[in-house]
Amino acid sequence: MTTDHYDAELDARGLFCPEPVMMLHNRINDVEPGGVLRIVATDPSTTRDIPRFCQFLGHELLSRSEQDDEFVYLIRRGD
Repeated sequence: MTTDHYDAELDARGLFCPEPVMMLHNRINDVEPGGVLRIVATDPSTTRDIPRFCQFLGHELLSRSEQDDEFVYLIRRGD
C-alpha cells in the first residue's frame, strides 16, 4: 500500500503528547471500519503511542515511516 491510498487524513504536526493521540481517537471514528487513516506528526513520542493505540483499540497499523522530520502512519480502522 502506498502513502497516497487512504480515506482520511489527520495533520498532527506541531502537536505534542498527548494531543496527537487524543486527536487520533476522535478522527478514527470519522473513518468507516476497514477504511484507512493517514496521520502526519512531528512528535517523536508518536512512534510509541500510535502503535499502542492501535494494539489496544483493535486497529491495524499498516505502515509507519519518517520523512523530513515527520512521522507518517497509515492505520486501518478495526470494527
